[in-house]
Amino acid sequence: MIKKDKNITLIIFLFCVIDLILHLIGDYNSGFQQDELLHIATGWHPAFGYMEFPPVIGWLSFIQDQFGSTSVFVFHIFPHIATIFILILIALTTVELGGKSKAVFIALLCILISPGFGRSHQLFQPVVFSELFWVLGFYLLVKFVKNPNNKTLFYLTLALAFGFLTKYDIIFFITGIGSLFFFKNTQTILLSKQVWKFIVLFLILIAPNLWWQYMHGFPMFQMFSRLYETQLDKLSVGGVIGGLIIALNPLTLFIWLPGLFYMFNGKDKAVYRPLAISIALAILFLALAKSKDYYFFSSVIFLIIFGSIWFEQKVLVWRKWLLYPVTVLFVLTGLFLLPWGIMVLPLDKFISIYYKKKENNHYPIPFNEYYSPGKWIKTMKALQTVYDSLPPKEKQSCMMWGKHYSQAGAVQLFGSAYGLPPTFSYHGSFYLWAPSGPMPQTVIAFTNGEADIDFFQTYFNSVTAVKQVYNPYADFDKDMYQTIYICKQPKQSFDDMKVLFKYRVFE
Repeated sequence: MIKKDKNITLIIFLFCVIDLILHLIGDYNSGFQQDELLHIATGWHPAFGYMEFPPVIGWLSFIQDQFGSTSVFVFHIFPHIATIFILILIALTTVELGGKSKAVFIALLCILISPGFGRSHQLFQPVVFSELFWVLGFYLLVKFVKNPNNKTLFYLTLALAFGFLTKYDIIFFITGIGSLFFFKNTQTILLSKQVWKFIVLFLILIAPNLWWQYMHGFPMFQMFSRLYETQLDKLSVGGVIGGLIIALNPLTLFIWLPGLFYMFNGKDKAVYRPLAISIALAILFLALAKSKDYYFFSSVIFLIIFGSIWFEQKVLVWRKWLLYPVTVLFVLTGLFLLPWGIMVLPLDKFISIYYKKKENNHYPIPFNEYYSPGKWIKTMKALQTVYDSLPPKEKQSCMMWGKHYSQAGAVQLFGSAYGLPPTFSYHGSFYLWAPSGPMPQTVIAFTNGEADIDFFQTYFNSVTAVKQVYNPYADFDKDMYQTIYICKQPKQSFDDMKVLFKYRVFE
């Protein structure tokens, strides 16, 4: 279809180019978000699973690590590629569902002006790759509902399996797809003997990760339990919906909300209705799981697709001129909101535009990738000063203990340039990579406000706070200072520490 419509091809090309340029500007103006430092570290330890997520992010990181770079541009190669594929698949899916050039334009514009999508597509995290497999899965699902056949079901199985190996939230999408067993046009093939081949294929593909989870005591359940305890159980429905509307740009609500209703009432009910039920169930299960607002991004993409088709077929059909003021409004709000998602402005410029001048020069900026370049330079230099102050004998065996995985990840990524020793941590997947045997007599530990001197005194006979690194941009009080400690005379070995932290990995 797209081959016959040069306008659609041009629209896709322009949006991909504009989106890529924005993200490259964001790379130039930003550093690494703290979770990215963990994901980058997984590339040093490729495996079939990790404590917090499935293995795909580690495999991608391993490839990027081969460049031997610490550049944001290098570690954002795969997110940028994934984003381009997401835009292309959104356009292809819109066309498959009956949309034409204007629907494709509106759908891609909604993605481009959303600070939430901008940020999720910017960072080296499982989120953007999960969105890719959700959208790929939906595109294949549309083709399967329109023309049920084993070939499309095979590709859909692959997409869902790799989606599972990317982020476990694909389970919600898979659960929604289960509703296709109740529709006549898909029921025949799904109830045939052939379907067992696809179920077995799916299980074979995800089996290595399930085996890894089993061998490590299913840490994902420990992580989910901790996540509910500290975050998800505290969320309110109003807060999640409000956050979602703001993150996606409030004006896009007038596209994706009608899309929620239109997918049940589109003119091609034989195709729309099974898809609508699948999407609605996925959203319902996400809601019942008390998901954060950005967990809904993948499913909202589907609503945007239906909403753009509704706008083209039901609104523009009688007022074509509305496309122009709507586009202008969308672009203007996007220009204002986008710096809250993609770092298209330098830090100082961002502060001067969006923050009032403060006497204490403290600006609580919610996204630490804005200020992380300066933050980690200051931290590495401070650690270097402390390390260089040690006697030569202590320096020979000294190691760094990062209380948070981002701190250990930062030393692992940047430390060699500052002559720092190896690092370890017991937070998240770093627990898996902690050394064994006796601990060195001197350890340099550093942490934010999540731990104080009492924490380290539990494990060492001598602990001295020697330096603090101030961060004027911290969004939380506990992150305003990083404290560096010199810890001596350990009370236990690394092996003992593994036992002590076995059920404290996510604290």
